[in-house]
Amino acid sequence: MCGRFSQSMTREDYLALLSEEAERDIPYDPKPIGRFNVAPGTKVLLLSERDEQLHLDPVIWGYAPGWWGKPPLINARVETAATSRMFKPLWLHGRAIVFADGWFEWKKDGEGKQPYFIYRTDGQPIFMAAIGSKPFERGDDTEGFLILTTAAGKNLTDIHVRQPLVLSPEAARVWMQQDISGMEAEMIVEDGSVSAEHFTWHAVSRAVGNVKNQGSELIKSVSN
Repeated sequence: MCGRFSQSMTREDYLALLSEEAERDIPYDPKPIGRFNVAPGTKVLLLSERDEQLHLDPVIWGYAPGWWGKPPLINARVETAATSRMFKPLWLHGRAIVFADGWFEWKKDGEGKQPYFIYRTDGQPIFMAAIGSKPFERGDDTEGFLILTTAAGKNLTDIHVRQPLVLSPEAARVWMQQDISGMEAEMIVEDGSVSAEHFTWHAVSRAVGNVKNQGSELIKSVSN
């Protein structure tokens, strides 16, 4: 699953891997985003395509349509999202990307649960596939977005059985294109996901469990 992640670099650090400046309608901002502990229920910078250009909007992380009557969902299984009653419209028309440095998972140990930070071995940003309720630019607190999850790769199952669906930069850019059909999106997932051997992890402070904590120390390695 994915319940927390880090989005701390500058916008350009992420965007430079996806597109040329001419393909974006996103103001330049050299300031680091600086969110080392992004939690559900908060607004997150979500990347999507409109009019063949990339746009970046603050969108609530969570999805609960009016008929749902339960707490908002934050993840959707990629295995069923394309065909489910609840998620199919989002799969067809609301594909987006959440860029990040890495994500957090918790594993039970003798003292409770130990958090781990999982990230690319080469240090590159990750691009998590998301689906949500458009228009993303409306900026209100209604239906937002979910991060797609998939079965964890072989080496990542030591930490958790699920993981966010991470796409290569090339696949992420195509995933957001509005003229891509639902079936084509399924092919992108199959061919463009980043395999588990590209990731590593280390134990981090239990302070990440408190959403009020946001410092860079939260992603630093600690002894467990």
